[in-house]
Amino acid sequence: MLRSLYSGVSGMRGFQTKLDVIGNNIANVNTVGFKAGRVMFKDIMSQTIAGVSAPTDDNRGGVNAKQIGLGSAIGAIDTLHTQGSAMTTNYPLDLRIDGDGFFVVSADGDPANGYLTRAGNFTLDSAGNLVNQDGMHVLSADGEAIVIDPEEIVAFTIAQNGEIIAVDADGNSTGTGILIGVAKVTNPGGLEKVGNNLYRTNPNADAEAVEDLLTTANDPEAGTGAIISGQLEMSNVDLTSEFTEMIVAQRGFQANTRIITTSDDVLQEIVNLKR
Repeated sequence: MLRSLYSGVSGMRGFQTKLDVIGNNIANVNTVGFKAGRVMFKDIMSQTIAGVSAPTDDNRGGVNAKQIGLGSAIGAIDTLHTQGSAMTTNYPLDLRIDGDGFFVVSADGDPANGYLTRAGNFTLDSAGNLVNQDGMHVLSADGEAIVIDPEEIVAFTIAQNGEIIAVDADGNSTGTGILIGVAKVTNPGGLEKVGNNLYRTNPNADAEAVEDLLTTANDPEAGTGAIISGQLEMSNVDLTSEFTEMIVAQRGFQANTRIITTSDDVLQEIVNLKR
């Protein structure tokens, strides 16, 4: 009887975690570059109350084991790195990666301290540094902070390979040779979320350091994808799926509470056998 109580508790804990993840997904439905999470369950070890027996030589058949499960546990909390929908802004510093790459940003401009992000809502500060909304430097393919001198460059565009194309006062376009860097990670699901739309690499995401992952965009061999200027990648959260999973999690939580209350009623009846 106590097994059913603890199984119900484990189920409640699991579905509570699932509701927490769903709530975070819905809260970030309009967050640029956000990747939704999901919860996967697994069963806890089972208690064997009778073992197996193999068929014998005297034509007696085998018997299967008798096992009682002890509840459920969280198997994984995955981050789904599927492509989000594109939102056209026509602002040249709004960038979207049409592929699997990541932008690389660093607070001090050092790629050794770099983070990965899919949020491409960048801007220029007063010194001409290309930064994100938190003031972190956007790094080039060479691992350096990108600086656009406003005195030399009147206007500019960004090509699909990430190169900044300068436009002078006469309207002539000239390549600056500055390429916005992107990084391709072997296992994006292994990246660690650190907040502010940033990810940190680790040995399970990729064996190489961030500075070694930097490369150019729109490279078929690297598979990083093209950089699209004037667009942002929105969240990949699907509200229809999230609300459906919310209903499933709510009913699962309620069912597990019913297991606990029913087990408690049975225990109460056992106690009442002696009055």
